[in-house]
Amino acid sequence: MIAILERINQLANKAKDVGLTENEKTEQMNLRKEYLQIFRGSVQSILLNATIYDPNGDDVTPEKLRREQAKIVKP
Repeated sequence: MIAILERINQLANKAKDVGLTENEKTEQMNLRKEYLQIFRGSVQSILLNATIYDPNGDDVTPEKLRREQAKIVKP
């Protein structure tokens, strides 16, 4: 993922300085999509492994999240 970010930043800097070719614009768009897909996947993974507790220590994990977590345990 770091390599993707480095390339996105290189293309962004080049776009500011001299502009991008059509191929570079396409590459930039594809890299951004790939990065967002990876980022969203990692956030989803974190959420699917979370349990929410209130200040009293009671489990208040939303039912929708529990259903999604159950799907992971029982495919």
